[in-house]
Amino acid sequence: MRVSNVTVRRRLVWILIGGLLLYTTLLARLGYLQLYQSQWLLGKAEDLWSRDIPIEPKRGRIYDRHGRLLAQNVSAPSVLAVPAQIRDPAETARKLAAVLGMSEEKVYRMITKRQLMVRIQPEGRKITQEKAEAVRALRLPGIIVAEDSRRYYPRGAFAAHVLGFVGIDNQGLSGVEKVYDERLRGVPGYISFYADAKGGIIPNERQRYTPAKDGLDLVLTIDATIQAILERELEHAMLTYRAENVIGVAMDPKTGEILAMASMPEFDPGRFAQYPVEVYNRNLPIWRQYEPGSTFKIITLAAALEEGVVRLDEGFHDPGYAMVAGVRLRCWRRGGHGHQTFWEVVQNSCNPGFVELGERLGKERLYRYIRAFGFGERTGIDLVGEQRGQLFSLERMGPVELATTAFGQGVSVTPIQQVAAVSAAINGGKWMRPHVAKAWRDPETGRVVEEVKPEAVRQVISPETSKKVREALERVVAFGTGRNAYIDGYRVGGKTGTAQKPAPGGGYLQNEHIVSFIGFAPADDPQIVVYVAVDNPQGIQFGGVVAAPIVRNILDEALRYLEVPPRKEQLERTYLYGEEKWVTVPNFVGQTVDELRRSYDTFQLDVEGSGTTVLYQSPRPGVKVKPGAVIRLYLGPGGSASQPKTDDNPPAVH
Repeated sequence: MRVSNVTVRRRLVWILIGGLLLYTTLLARLGYLQLYQSQWLLGKAEDLWSRDIPIEPKRGRIYDRHGRLLAQNVSAPSVLAVPAQIRDPAETARKLAAVLGMSEEKVYRMITKRQLMVRIQPEGRKITQEKAEAVRALRLPGIIVAEDSRRYYPRGAFAAHVLGFVGIDNQGLSGVEKVYDERLRGVPGYISFYADAKGGIIPNERQRYTPAKDGLDLVLTIDATIQAILERELEHAMLTYRAENVIGVAMDPKTGEILAMASMPEFDPGRFAQYPVEVYNRNLPIWRQYEPGSTFKIITLAAALEEGVVRLDEGFHDPGYAMVAGVRLRCWRRGGHGHQTFWEVVQNSCNPGFVELGERLGKERLYRYIRAFGFGERTGIDLVGEQRGQLFSLERMGPVELATTAFGQGVSVTPIQQVAAVSAAINGGKWMRPHVAKAWRDPETGRVVEEVKPEAVRQVISPETSKKVREALERVVAFGTGRNAYIDGYRVGGKTGTAQKPAPGGGYLQNEHIVSFIGFAPADDPQIVVYVAVDNPQGIQFGGVVAAPIVRNILDEALRYLEVPPRKEQLERTYLYGEEKWVTVPNFVGQTVDELRRSYDTFQLDVEGSGTTVLYQSPRPGVKVKPGAVIRLYLGPGGSASQPKTDDNPPAVH
């Protein structure tokens, strides 16, 4: 078919118009991109070109309440690789492997990955300064030694369960390290540079530096001196009684500040992976749940006094058991205590007497006070892994459950719950939330940027009732089952606890107990409350025999360290028939080993350290103890020596 010239011209015109429209559209689009989308496109391009080298911030340090260092950072560089910049991967792998102690094949696989940046790990993470200098000296293209740090705990296992530990990336994994990880960790910085598609640095382009923002420093409520005293006594108890574990907590009952917290076995947070997981991953003072035994009677007593269902001077007859719904609930003393007042019911830890108090209260009122004292729910302490314990539900609490709950059997609680509850019972009636964080400080200036205030959650009992509870518990130590916690010159109150351990299939294990004691001083104005529990001690298994002396030693040293003045008036301790009167510990400090051997045979002297002269002793001079008690003496070089008044770190018994 023949096409005319007119048709050809017409088609050419349409093609020309179409071309002009397309060109105009492209020009308009280009103009739009250049004028309105240039910054967006530039940002996209920079994202493609940009490479970042991270700069880790310094993790905040952790101090005790007096500024004594508990956790800090030390330099530990890390090795990074930019695969696109490596010229000879095989040679680089050979040289790098020799310095880091890795196989060449492993290094080669890492540095040839199709990634912008690769960490040489784990051998290249947080290496020593010597290895870092050796890597730098190789001058390998594409291999970077970046500044990094690792966590260091200068006191080793000290307060390990409170402090917790961090992972290889300085992330908190346990304790306050985890709870306050975000504030301790800080904000990372970086060095930015431009690189081409192969990873090569683009010439004539400046690098950008964004500094890291270091984490805040954390000041704890922990007092390192009291913590050292507590840990020393727990370790000694662990060795003496060959216990499965030992738990201890010291708290200021007026503020809820934890002064010390520990459990044995312990671990070193700087090497936590070398210990069993059940040791480093369980903070027993807040995690362990068990039947409290007679220490729980303090709650029943406080509730009964607050509700006015008992007068402490009224009489009660204990035949040695109480019959409840056809079930015989026995007293710990065979044959019972006979006729006694309720003062003596508390002193003697008489189970039938507390069954009577539980029945007078009734399950609704007793249950209400148990919950008000914080049982059955977490205290909210700022630590990881707290358990809530277990209570009978009100619907399931029959007469027998009411009776056993009244004297501390059939319920499970945690040590921290007991410390918080007893503190409320003796501090004037206020339930204070336990806490371990005291303040946050700027790492550069040391200025306090935030202070953690004590939190009074609720008023549980009246100040008048609280005073009666203190008086009753002081009599326990002077006249009753807690006599081994008596300290001459200080008014001490407290309560023993001896609880059978439940068997896995139901019932209770024979001859396996958790024995405990909770004590406070001074009884007229409590400054410190201390709880100690010993799990399955070998030999005698009574809280008054095993745990009470431990608490006495802790209270005695802590009160003197805190410079709490002795009381001129206190209840005179009674002695049972055949029980030897206690003797006063003399001052051994400054004496030589020869003088000790010649002069003293009243005590068992446990001598530690090297040297010829006594530099430190525990218990301190003036304390009354049983004849034959163990006195720990620490030797050092000869010369003048005096008893340290405020020892920051008393020697630990190993």
